[in-house]
Amino acid sequence: MLVKRKATDEICDVIEWLASFGKTAGGGVTRLLYTPAWKEAQHALKKKMEETGLHAYFDSVGNLFGRLEGTEAGETILTGSHIDTVIEGGKYDGAYGIAASFIAVSRLLRQYGAPKKTIEVVSLCEEEGSRFPLSFWGSKNIRGTFSLDDVKDVKDSHGIPFLHAMQASGFSPENDSPAARDDVHRFIEMHIEQGMVLEKNQNAVGIVTHIVGQRRYTIRIEGESNHAGTTPMPFRKDAVSAAAEFISYLTRKAKELDPLLVATVGRMEVKPNVPNVVAGEIEFSLDIRHHKTEVIDQFCSDIFTALEKQSEAMQMKFSVSQWMDEAPVELDTEMAECARSIAQKQNIRFQDMVSGAGHDAQVFGPFCPTLLLFVPSRSGISHSPKEYTAAQDLETGVALLEEVLYKIAY
Repeated sequence: MLVKRKATDEICDVIEWLASFGKTAGGGVTRLLYTPAWKEAQHALKKKMEETGLHAYFDSVGNLFGRLEGTEAGETILTGSHIDTVIEGGKYDGAYGIAASFIAVSRLLRQYGAPKKTIEVVSLCEEEGSRFPLSFWGSKNIRGTFSLDDVKDVKDSHGIPFLHAMQASGFSPENDSPAARDDVHRFIEMHIEQGMVLEKNQNAVGIVTHIVGQRRYTIRIEGESNHAGTTPMPFRKDAVSAAAEFISYLTRKAKELDPLLVATVGRMEVKPNVPNVVAGEIEFSLDIRHHKTEVIDQFCSDIFTALEKQSEAMQMKFSVSQWMDEAPVELDTEMAECARSIAQKQNIRFQDMVSGAGHDAQVFGPFCPTLLLFVPSRSGISHSPKEYTAAQDLETGVALLEEVLYKIAY
């Protein structure tokens, strides 16, 4: 007797299938750019696209496209996400967006045939920055903001040059042709939330209105190393104490300024870092995120002015080195409204959201109308083997994406 498959089986099967490429002993997935697992996944996905009736092809850096040709020339709608993972990551981050786009387009093809506007499912070659010290290699090549010149001196943690790894995966730099596209007029990305807001609010879909800007800094405070037992408290130039005061201040200031502003000190190095010596130097990271540039500007002005005054009062030196400055991105309001309208008709519980994490959608957002949709993540866990989204939530996202694509392409 044939057992009728549920709609949720299809998306779960593809997710599990993709997770088999780079599966780790701990139940996670490690699929880094230009590694054997990455190459196997991309080529297997290419074959699956071709079997479904899509014209599948790679560009010169390894982005994979499955093209469903439209009857009207001109506009191309791109939908998908990234194939790479973090080390020991989960099976949904990035992969869900590819699987959802592939299934949605396959269903549309089976039911309605060719669209008016061309749709391409994209498996972007890289987003995470997990192997090499750069991110968005896939999407920024499509947008023309990255080229081989940007990676000619880049190496991974094992000293393997970027271009050597690229060549070993079958994408020879000698055969490079610009991957930039001028025919992409819309981009849609489905993604797991990687947070707990949807779950807490019992909503099935998040419609992202903005992606936060990010600024990252390395801050160094220089005091004076001295004996822990013989140096009286009033005479100390304790770098750890100074950092603690500053971190407490910036944490308090972030909460006061805006509830959506986040500031994180995540890495710290202390010198000499021994128990019986007053620390003479400390270096730490600072990550600041918000969806409005003016809020970030105000926060940075406040805290760095306070740091300068504090250092003068404590007779210490400080330095601030900025190494990331990604501007906030506002996503397309018309496409967001399209998603809201469809969600309402399908009785899908949804909410507008700001994304606190970076996504390929932020690369496309300033160049073409872009839509980013979230489905819930259990307990907000991501970048971990414990990453999980319920099958029904996965299918809800696929169904919504299918309807959005139908409305704008057919």
